[in-house]
Amino acid sequence: MRRRAKATGTASVTRSELFNEEFLKKLEYLHIVSRKLFSGLNRAERRTRKVGSGVEFADYRDYAAGDDFRYLDWNVYGRMDRLLLRLFEEEEDLHIYFLLDTSDSTQLGQPPKLHYGMQIAAALAYVGLANLDRVSVVTFADGLRDRLAPARGKGRIFKVFEFFRNVEPGGQTRLAASLRAFVHQNKRRGLAVLISDFYDPAGYEEGLNLLRHNRFEPLVIHLHDPREARPSLVGDLQLIDCETGEVRELTVSPRLLKAYAAEYERYCAELQEHCTKKQIPFFRADTQLPFDDLVLRIFRRGGFLK
Repeated sequence: MRRRAKATGTASVTRSELFNEEFLKKLEYLHIVSRKLFSGLNRAERRTRKVGSGVEFADYRDYAAGDDFRYLDWNVYGRMDRLLLRLFEEEEDLHIYFLLDTSDSTQLGQPPKLHYGMQIAAALAYVGLANLDRVSVVTFADGLRDRLAPARGKGRIFKVFEFFRNVEPGGQTRLAASLRAFVHQNKRRGLAVLISDFYDPAGYEEGLNLLRHNRFEPLVIHLHDPREARPSLVGDLQLIDCETGEVRELTVSPRLLKAYAAEYERYCAELQEHCTKKQIPFFRADTQLPFDDLVLRIFRRGGFLK
């Protein structure tokens, strides 16, 4: 007996159900928790030592030809007969980019990995928006797909929901090509949250290095459905790659399934080890976990908010 086994998206969860009233309540809860965890750190008021338009006094320096007279301290000049320029700390917000993999393989699982990734991205985006950071969302597969322009303020979260509802998944995962285009298109550096199942035959190393070498701060969230490691298959099958369409015929036995599970775990472990070695925060997002538990874990352990 020969059967064809092609994994298809089990999209029993519709897009409209992803961001319902219950989801909004969870976001508000996450926001409250994040405020408690990080209160007092002035996260939305990060200041640099650059001279800028801020109001916080930083230091003096000697006047030089061409400096703006408005910043001279005339009181000091009157007392000490020195021309000193007042320096102020410039306020600078953080740019956060959410890079979401929307290739065909992310439509698999129950819930689909893509939906789970969207919920994580929306939850983290909400916290970023509420803390007045500049949040942008970019989808990719074999290249960059759609993009949500940077925004601030938690009222913009509904734009994020609308953006995700209109995402059209599909294509193969090509991390290197996608992230190369991303770093070339985004000159403003910041935190790059990469959400993917990392099923790229060419590997993930080059893509992650592109982010690092172009001075982005990558953070990896690995979308993981534990049932992919132990599929309920047996017998003579014709397996079809959901992204490439490649067909392979084989006999699935308990021994083969055991070897496959070991290989799958080795691949996941290597991804985590690579991130650890490169000092990239890494999280395995098990789709069987409530997403708010995972997000809180990211808050607490990952340094997503500093």
